[in-house]
Amino acid sequence: MLSRGRFILAPAYLFACLVLGGSAQGIWQNMLLQLTGIAIIAWAALDRGDQPLGAGATKLLLIAILGIAIVALQMIPLPPAIWSNIGPRHSIADGFLVVGRAIPPEPLTLTPGSSLNSLLGIIPPLGIFCAIVRLKAYRPQGLAVALVLGTFAGIGLGALQVASSSAELSPWYLYEDTNVGKAVGFFANADHMADLLVLTIPFLAAIVASARNADTQRYSAILAIAAGLGIVILVGLALNGSLAGYGLALPVMVASALIVLPPRSPLRLWIVGLAALLMIGSVTALETTPIGSTKLSEHAATAAQSRADILSTTSHAIRDFMPLGSGLGSFQSVYPLYERPQQVTDTYVVHAHNDYAELMLELGLAGVLLILLFLAWWAIAVWRVWRTAEAGPFARAAAIASAVVLIHSLVDFPLRTAAIAACFGMCVALLSDSRAAPPKERTELRRTRHVEFR
Repeated sequence: MLSRGRFILAPAYLFACLVLGGSAQGIWQNMLLQLTGIAIIAWAALDRGDQPLGAGATKLLLIAILGIAIVALQMIPLPPAIWSNIGPRHSIADGFLVVGRAIPPEPLTLTPGSSLNSLLGIIPPLGIFCAIVRLKAYRPQGLAVALVLGTFAGIGLGALQVASSSAELSPWYLYEDTNVGKAVGFFANADHMADLLVLTIPFLAAIVASARNADTQRYSAILAIAAGLGIVILVGLALNGSLAGYGLALPVMVASALIVLPPRSPLRLWIVGLAALLMIGSVTALETTPIGSTKLSEHAATAAQSRADILSTTSHAIRDFMPLGSGLGSFQSVYPLYERPQQVTDTYVVHAHNDYAELMLELGLAGVLLILLFLAWWAIAVWRVWRTAEAGPFARAAAIASAVVLIHSLVDFPLRTAAIAACFGMCVALLSDSRAAPPKERTELRRTRHVEFR
């Protein structure tokens, strides 16, 4: 039987990721999260669980192992005769000859250090995934509470940030490079804080749905609390000022109604259609507005602010580096080589603002394969969650929340922060563990005893 303390592990680690993992600028914070994640993964590997991993969790772990193996292969040094003839790498080989040096063995990745650093970013989501699917160190309600607490702590910090008389001098911003003047909370990027706010909405709906069978007084209290928390999230979105937050919140609120509505409600099909249309409209609007915009009417002033220009430049690099890619984490080094000189300003591009395109550049055809494998796994898991009675409201909330991250990744890079990556890891874990009963029900209920009177 699982001890009560063990159920705290996954929620506590999730909360730590939300507070400490808001930006890659937090070197020591991310190191602490990664070391803790390694300990959780090691515990999960050594744990002799009573139950084997489900088929869904096993398949997802195999996809993760395949991705790690691909990156490891990219870091193996190759003879000069091989690597210098792969894609644009011949220009690097020519550089050695120009300075009079022999061409040394080099790996496929152009930036081995950045590749290793990017690979370490998988530790927090993998750690929380293992804590949930292998160690069963969670209760769904506990995860939801940790998510809500982390979100509301971020809203409180964000309120202090924007309440300062001078935003530039505010001591409440945690990172040097940040969206000054916006309520970013524990993040550096306002859009990523907006992601967290939006992700919390379906889990509030799940808390309400999980209390549906409670007595009227308790259910009414939970409903009132959830409604109040929802209003605070809307206030947080207003303080945050992210166009991505405004665009994603409305379809997510509509989709979250599916969690609360009865299974046979005739409104469900209409809600699905409305949520899909709203999400398509939101992504289209985000794609056509400049990066960091707060108004739909704004237009990009430079190529570094235009998602379309960044994607076009990235696509050119993708064609040159196919089929093997430039190496995980190499985007920031490769992208300047393809910028048009007349469009270069003092603003630099750190990501493609389309994670799928960035992975295609860095991993080549292998990246395309990984994306397709994961999306196929995710689609099957989501279909099962909404079609089977065994799946509870928290698994369905995870389906909506993970969809938000995947869709927003078309125009941004939310998974590049440990905080959002951990939330995503929690979501896919709940999706893969959705057929199982919640741990409390599975482990703490004992067979009922009857007394017979003869």
